[in-house]
Amino acid sequence: MLELFQTFALPVLAIMIVSYLLGSISFSIIFTKMFSKEDIRTMGSGNAGTTNVLRSVGKRAAILTFVFDILKCVISVLLAKYILEYICAASNAPFYIANYGIYLAGFCCSIGHMYPVFFKFKGGKGVVTVATMAALADWRVFLAVIGLFIVVFAIWKMVSLGSIIAAGAYPIATFFVTFFTDYYNGGIVSLKYVLIVTAITALMGGIVIFKHRGNIVRIMNGTEKKLFGNKEKV
Repeated sequence: MLELFQTFALPVLAIMIVSYLLGSISFSIIFTKMFSKEDIRTMGSGNAGTTNVLRSVGKRAAILTFVFDILKCVISVLLAKYILEYICAASNAPFYIANYGIYLAGFCCSIGHMYPVFFKFKGGKGVVTVATMAALADWRVFLAVIGLFIVVFAIWKMVSLGSIIAAGAYPIATFFVTFFTDYYNGGIVSLKYVLIVTAITALMGGIVIFKHRGNIVRIMNGTEKKLFGNKEKV
């Protein structure tokens, strides 16, 4: 155990720092300044995210924000994956450690997106970065969660509501998929792995929901806006 710690401590710390710094590049702020010379955090809902950019600035800025937010998480996760896989191979360590790196890098990138050091720790809500990490970590879980998001959005036309419900479902889907498919039936992973990744996704989902606390109040009051249109009547 001590040998594993000595082998992975510095690389993991470096991955966490780099992922956080990449996440801290707030493309919603950058592209809004490019297109409108304004700070997205003073426009619309005040959130530094794709939905607010779409409403307040326009489609081009929103598309660029969306794509680059995905890319920064992809870079973080793949960098962590390849570095840890290389170390695992060189040190004969179990390869599941590299899978932990995917979740860790995605988590740190998402924290950077929400609390960016380059923009006074006021960022977005992490939906795109968490979704990207989910897709890279386990496509089966991603399909289940994104499917739920699409259904909720199709019915209520609110990105916030879909994001909140999807975030809450993320750890549940992670547990059921990894436990029943990979552990119970396949024996591919250990129960410890199932519990750890479930805990990480629960933490991530919980933070996303916390970041949507203002939206939750508006949803309860019936004043939350649809993506296109007026208030949602609930």
